Amino acid sequence: MEKREFERQTAIERSIIKKYEKTIWQRFIGACKDYKLIEAGDKIAVCISGGKDSFLLAKCMQQLKKHSDVPFELEFICMDPGYKPENRDLIIQNAQQMGIPLHVFDSEIFASVDNIDKNPCYLCARMRRGYLYKNAQMLGCNKIALGHHFDDVIETTLMSMLWGAEIKTMPPKLKSQNYSGMQLIRPLYLVREEDVISWRKYNDLTFLACACRMTERNPAKENAGARAATKRLLKQLRLENPQVDVRIFRSMENVNLNTVLGYTKDGEKHSFLEGFT
Repeated sequence: MEKREFERQTAIERSIIKKYEKTIWQRFIGACKDYKLIEAGDKIAVCISGGKDSFLLAKCMQQLKKHSDVPFELEFICMDPGYKPENRDLIIQNAQQMGIPLHVFDSEIFASVDNIDKNPCYLCARMRRGYLYKNAQMLGCNKIALGHHFDDVIETTLMSMLWGAEIKTMPPKLKSQNYSGMQLIRPLYLVREEDVISWRKYNDLTFLACACRMTERNPAKENAGARAATKRLLKQLRLENPQVDVRIFRSMENVNLNTVLGYTKDGEKHSFLEGFT
C-alpha cells in the first residue's frame, strides 16, 4: 500500500474514534453492548450497499475487531442487483480506498422487479435480504450486519402506524425465519443520520445514493412515497418538539399491553376482550 493510501485510511478510521467518538463510536459500541449484537465466535457478514451508512458500518466493525477482547471474524459482502458499471466501480473504488476487502456477487433483482407496479421497493428489499443471507451462509457466517441507523428506526416505526395500520418497529437484531442459525444485526441502531452525513463530509467521501432503475428513470420518485412523507412529517414535528425522535423510540420500549385494543404474538392475535372472559 502506498503511503498516501495508508494515511488516507488511517485518517478515516481515526475520525470515527476521535472526532466522532461521542456521536458515532460510543453509540455504535453502546448498541453492540446493550443489545448483545456480537458474541465470541461470531462470523459476521457486513453487508455493503454502496451508501454512506453501510461503509461507515464496515469501518466501525473493523475498528471494533481491532480493539475488542471478544474474538469474532468479519466478511464484507456486496450484492450487485444490476447496477450500472459506473455505480459498481464506485463501490469497489471506495472499498479499496477505505481498506475494506470486499466480496461482490451478482444478482438480477433490478431486472426482476423492474416491471412490477405494486410495492417494487418492498419486493426488492425482500429479495436483497434473501441473497445476502444465502451468500453470507456460504462464507460460513452466522450473522449479517446491516447499516440501518436511528432515523431508519424512527421512520419505520411511524410508517407502520400511519401506512401499515400496526405498531411495530425495526429491532436491533432478528433471527432469520428462512435460514437456520442465521441472525440479522443493526450495530448503527443508535447512530443518527445527521452524524453519518457529517462524517462523510468531514472525510470528503462520495458514496452511492439510491441507484435503482426506477429512481434513475424518474429522480423525483426519491422524494415521493411513504418514507419521504414521513421524513417531512418528522422534520415538522421537531420544530414543535426537538425530542420527538427520542419519544417515539422510548414509546416502543414502554408498550402498555393493559391499554391496547389488541396485539399479535407469534402469529396469534389477542384482544383486550380476553380480560373480560
